[in-house]
Amino acid sequence: MILATTEQDYAALIEGRAPRDLRFADTPIASSDILDILDDVAAEVRQTFSPASWLIVSDGELVGLCSVTRPPKDGVVDIGYGIAPSRQQRGHAGAAIRDIVRWAKATPAVRAITADTSPDNIASQRVLECAGFVRTGTRWDDEDGRLVTWRCETE
Repeated sequence: MILATTEQDYAALIEGRAPRDLRFADTPIASSDILDILDDVAAEVRQTFSPASWLIVSDGELVGLCSVTRPPKDGVVDIGYGIAPSRQQRGHAGAAIRDIVRWAKATPAVRAITADTSPDNIASQRVLECAGFVRTGTRWDDEDGRLVTWRCETE
């Protein structure tokens, strides 16, 4: 299940508390440095678009996050996601991305969703393929190196 995040959710995560009435997985979703960055990105996105990100929840446990990585342009929403290491390979990412695709298809302002994966991250590539994404090519990122690009049309 996905839940749209709030500013309070990020404040709790940054303070090391589970937001709402959720429990934490036994491994962190992201470091505090990454959570700070995601909070800043969400605040920027939230100025013009909502939701800015989602909590990924399973049986009352916070297992991951999915974020809009920059303010959408021309109806294209770019996402990134992560699952707590101890909760990977259990279908959480796939379920969340399918939920986000359903949300996007029901949201007239969204024409497409894009995402990037590491060429070596086969599991994430399969998640996107199973959710209806198509590989569109590669690009270079100064921080992450070569990335595989993906797109899912929602119209």
